[in-house]
Formats: sequence, C-alpha cells, structure tokens
Amino acid sequence: MSLLKKSVLLAIAILAVDQALKIWIKTHMTLDESISIIGNRAFIRFTENPGMAFGIELEIFGNAGKLLLTLFRVIFVGILVWFTWKQIHRKANAGLALGLSMLCAGALGNLIDCLFYGVIFSASTYTQVAHLLPATGGYGPFGFGKVVDMFYFPVIQTTYPSWFPFNAGERFVFFRPIFNVADAAITCSVFYLLIFQRSFFLEKKA
Repeated sequence: MSLLKKSVLLAIAILAVDQALKIWIKTHMTLDESISIIGNRAFIRFTENPGMAFGIELEIFGNAGKLLLTLFRVIFVGILVWFTWKQIHRKANAGLALGLSMLCAGALGNLIDCLFYGVIFSASTYTQVAHLLPATGGYGPFGFGKVVDMFYFPVIQTTYPSWFPFNAGERFVFFRPIFNVADAAITCSVFYLLIFQRSFFLEKKA
C-alpha cells in the first residue's frame, strides 16, 4: 500500500471515530451530563466549546470574533493539508507523513464542528438533547458551530494543604480539561513529531 493511501486511511479513520462519537453525544446526552467509565476517575461528560483550545474566545469582537476564529481554523487546516500532501509527494519519511496526517485529521475534525454543527443540529440544553437536521433549522449559521468535547479524566481529586502559599484549602483536580478524539489526535501527533522529527529529517538528509 502506498504512503498516500496509508495517510488518507489513517486520517479517515480518525475523522470517522471523532464524528461518530460527537454525533452520538449530541443526539443522546444533555449538556453537562456524565457517564462514568472508571469510577470517579474517567467520564464521558458532554460539553461544548464555542472557541479555540481550552475555551479561548475573542469575546470583545462579538460575532466577528467567532468568524475570525473559524477563518483562522480554515486557513490553518488548508496550509497543514497542503504541507502534508507536499511531504508525501516528496516521498518523505513514512513516520513524518503519518504524524502529519494524524494532525490534519484532528484539526479537520474540530473544523467540521465549527463550520457545520450550528447548521445541522438543534441546540443542546441542560434538559434536552439536540436533534440532527431539525425541521426548524440549526442553532446557528454556517461557521458558528460549537466543538463537542466529552472525555474527562479527573485522575487526582484532592485539596491544597492549609500551609500552601496559594489556594490553601481549595479543591484541586488533575486532569481538568475536557477534550475529544480530534484534540487527542492533535496532541499525540504534536508530541510524536516533536520527539521523532530529528530522526525524520536526518534520514531524509542522508
């Protein structure tokens, strides 16, 4: 199998899992609803992120801020896909090509949410699940969708000791962020490329 086919199949597999899980979450769970996977250490917990990573938004710009974030995602994904295709066309190291393909799939997975979810889903609330392709229309226009997140792993739950110089006696949770399959693909691919990129480019040079 060619490197191009392997890269495309990897990206499609990640996208399929990411979108299938997000669609199921949207149509079966209400906002902030949780399903325990492993006791109180791992949950499926439905949240929506209207902005970038870690919920960053450009609130001072209103709707224009959301459009700017979506436009940034489109440009970033376009450049990333072009760069990945170029590396594959140049017969780059297979590890580099597959790592970049994983990164592309993760970025594209969240971009799909931003572009289309506002159009194809009704709004999710704390009391009602969303409907796919509702007769009354979606909860927002094209480009105003929210990214669906669901994995929550509060592995450590404790309180800061009373002698701690800050937040003494307050609750401490690790790991707090809620993420999705696309986020995991992005994070894993970035670490993978950072760790092994030297060997990739040294091999290419040789």
